[in-house]
Amino acid sequence: MTSEEVKLNVEKALAEIRPFLESDGGNISLVSIEDDRLVKVQLEGACVGCSVNQMTLKSGVEMTIKKYAPQIEQVINIER
Repeated sequence: MTSEEVKLNVEKALAEIRPFLESDGGNISLVSIEDDRLVKVQLEGACVGCSVNQMTLKSGVEMTIKKYAPQIEQVINIER
């Protein structure tokens, strides 16, 4: 899978997750993909201060991204 295909698959995964986050007043955006293995995202809106955002990141976001792009090893949230 090329780097462009990985990015497209990660974007598809985020598009699948986004409606659930938006329903709680949050959102997510892709910051970068490093070495086709590490995905950096930014949680936005209500997700920033949410007490369960790390659980959402690991159980929801990371799991969905790995479904679309199995070579991804880790997803981390970047706070700006």
